[in-house]
Amino acid sequence: MINKLNYNPDVLDALANLSNDEVFTPPKLVNEILDILPQELFENKETTFLDPVSKSGVFLREIVKRLIKGLENEIPDLQKRLNHIFTKQIFGIAITELTSLLSRRSLYGTKIANGKYSFCTEFKNEKGNILFNNIEHTWKKGKCVYCKASQEVYDRDKSLESHAYQFIHTENPKEIFNMKFDVIIGNPPYQLNVGKEKKNYAIPLYQKFIEQAKKLNPKYLTMIIPARWFTGGRGLEDFRGEMLNDKRLKVIIDYTDSRDCFPGVDVSGGVMYFLWNKDYNGLCKFTNINSGSKTSLNRKLNKYQIFPRYNDALLIIDKVLEKKEKLMKDFVSPQTPFGLYTNFKGLKNKTVNTYKVFTSKGIYYIEREKITKNVKLIDKYKVSFSKATTEHGGQVNKSGLRQVLSTIKILKPNEICTQSYLLAGVYNSKIEAENVVKYLKTRFLRFLLVQAITSQDLSKEKFMFVPIQDFTQEWTDKKLYKKYDLNEKEIKFIESMIGAME
Repeated sequence: MINKLNYNPDVLDALANLSNDEVFTPPKLVNEILDILPQELFENKETTFLDPVSKSGVFLREIVKRLIKGLENEIPDLQKRLNHIFTKQIFGIAITELTSLLSRRSLYGTKIANGKYSFCTEFKNEKGNILFNNIEHTWKKGKCVYCKASQEVYDRDKSLESHAYQFIHTENPKEIFNMKFDVIIGNPPYQLNVGKEKKNYAIPLYQKFIEQAKKLNPKYLTMIIPARWFTGGRGLEDFRGEMLNDKRLKVIIDYTDSRDCFPGVDVSGGVMYFLWNKDYNGLCKFTNINSGSKTSLNRKLNKYQIFPRYNDALLIIDKVLEKKEKLMKDFVSPQTPFGLYTNFKGLKNKTVNTYKVFTSKGIYYIEREKITKNVKLIDKYKVSFSKATTEHGGQVNKSGLRQVLSTIKILKPNEICTQSYLLAGVYNSKIEAENVVKYLKTRFLRFLLVQAITSQDLSKEKFMFVPIQDFTQEWTDKKLYKKYDLNEKEIKFIESMIGAME
């Protein structure tokens, strides 16, 4: 039997990913995920495990290794132990026919579960406990009712991959194995392309596997998925709300750069894995891994309307908000401050009784009677800034640090702007407006702003962590760090993320 085990070489470290949608999980990462489970699970011959999205079989294989060791005293005979583990404890659902063969090869030593070289001598069929059924989409009004795949794209020849994953294409996943599982674990497909022409036109899928897994009511659920749900996004708002309000989430390990755990794979927004415990009700131990730095903090995930991803950022936000000052979200203008949309084109030259209009395409002029919104603000000093920023404040300066804001400008009396800009308040004096500009350019403010950015466009709500200051005086980062009692570590964290405005 030992020779049979040695017959199975470990090639999974070198396995190439099919795409960023279907990422194979390295064995090292799998074992890090298994480490967050209670280890006594691997010493109990009654514990059952399910990988509903098996690709290489690596999750189940590494579980088997732990069970072989954990059950050694209870089932001393190795062959009997293996037979028990494979037939009673380990189950999987492959995502394609190819990955079903690969998973069986990884798990049983052969793609034929009851074959000559199989580690298990009790299987009566070729599949063993790794299932794959060629499921079809259920079409309604051009979309699959389960995964929202486009009928135009995926209703095709049966020889082609349809991506109709068995686990999520059923109302009742319990019927697949007709049994209860203690642990559900895996790395689900991340997204599904739904357009023919737009290569990046995709919808998220991973949340459906988590929602389906919870229907099976396991004791523990752990999966590794993109971290994009932290900020919501297309089709993820309900999932995000459910996750952040679920006190059964006991552990989250968050990688801001997916390449730190998936070598060579760049998943936008990073990845995370979690431990969901049916019987837990409390704070979540949230661990950030960011540029080699690792921090852990017991957190209430739904503490704020926006979810601050970084633990260090959360501590800074808490310090700032403890002062209970007024916030800039109540002073920044709504969109389209003067009722002029982005496509506005006015007069090219100034004439009597016209006002200067700043647009994203240059300067135009407009007659006063054509301004229908906030007319009373025209004669004031206004501070404007571009509504657009790169996603998640990703615009960088020459040093490679985030800049966040761009095109900050004082609008003098008789000057206005289009929808391309927002106003950071209205002021009676030029000195106040100049001090607001200086405040907007501080790393402190832009750091707090970036914690709430969830899309490319800014809005007044994104200033929910930014306090109002006394703008009769000038504000610098040094003064702000002192006012909010930030320590050296916190200052270093801010300045490692946010660069000076150029």
